[in-house]
Amino acid sequence: MRLAATVLCLGVLFAASFAEAAAYTVKNRRIEPNQPLAAALQEAGLPPEQVGALISALEGVFDFRKSRVGDQFRLVLREGELDFFDYRQSAVDEWQVRRDGDKFVGSKRSIEVEKQVALVSLEINNSLYEAALAAGEDPLIGMVLADVFAWDIDFYRDVRKGDRARALVEKFVSKGRILRYGEVLAATYEGESVGTKRVFRYELPDGKASFFQEDGASARKAFLKSPLKYAHVTSRFGSRVHPVLKYVKAHNGVDYAAAIGTPVWSVADGTVTVAHNTGAGGNTVCVRHANSFETCYLHLSKYGAGVRVGARVSQKQVIAYSGNTGRSTGPHLHYALKRNGGHVNPLNQNFPRTEPLPKSLLPDFHAKLAPLAQQLDAVSVAAVGAQK
Repeated sequence: MRLAATVLCLGVLFAASFAEAAAYTVKNRRIEPNQPLAAALQEAGLPPEQVGALISALEGVFDFRKSRVGDQFRLVLREGELDFFDYRQSAVDEWQVRRDGDKFVGSKRSIEVEKQVALVSLEINNSLYEAALAAGEDPLIGMVLADVFAWDIDFYRDVRKGDRARALVEKFVSKGRILRYGEVLAATYEGESVGTKRVFRYELPDGKASFFQEDGASARKAFLKSPLKYAHVTSRFGSRVHPVLKYVKAHNGVDYAAAIGTPVWSVADGTVTVAHNTGAGGNTVCVRHANSFETCYLHLSKYGAGVRVGARVSQKQVIAYSGNTGRSTGPHLHYALKRNGGHVNPLNQNFPRTEPLPKSLLPDFHAKLAPLAQQLDAVSVAAVGAQK
């Protein structure tokens, strides 16, 4: 009797739980092109009056103009009535609406993000991208390193199989997932073609930070190695058969393969001298620099914010976006360098470094460098130990 009663009780509980679960319906959807959130909710089967109530609950909480194609949302309905709604744009951008009695309450979900300082170690066998994946890192670490070593390394032309890179870098992590990388505190690159490069981030008395070598020499140079963070050369400086005109013509610059919309940065500080369509060159930006240098960037899709003739631009500032305008056979960036009005090959220039640290700052610099250098070298010691 006692066993039968227990079985009956469990059966009743199971039936009640099953009935309660059956009362809920969950719908997962994405925002489609040219689809406002209200239209997406209606297509998901939410009654018009509940669509209005949900939208009202999010007013002042979520800016509907920032809704993007591919955003995900979930509706939880209880017996056909909205019980819960959540909207996700990224790992840290989520909004929700909950039923509270007879009304709905909207809020932005609080996501815990932790900042860590971690050592990233890469060994390149094929590409920087594959090396990052093999190390369990986000491939964006390649862009981070390209930024740090932009004065010394072209991460398409200079990388060789067997090169090694290490970086002490900030990571912003949520639920064990890397959201983004922050500042690089120290980094080293050991390459077949570029030798060993080793830099450390140091904050100057005016609050600005820059990278320096161990002896206090600046890691910065007057010019960057490339106008793109990561792209490959498709046509070099010199004579060639023009792809459109079909005859031998001087190619007074370097062509980089780049998808339309790729950010183009100024390789040095300077003043904009050209920012308009030049016909064959398409949308063009030219910048005048110190020591009679001028750089030009051609076939652009659009210009960067505030870029106009007479505007001052700084090194690494995004001045435009690559495109396919003018006399062009496909998306790419044409980059030209002039000195005293004559074109020179951008790929064989050797520019001097900027000013080193003042001697008065060297003791503080070395004191702060020491623990960073120790952490960078620790991975090498560990690797040597593992091989014994």
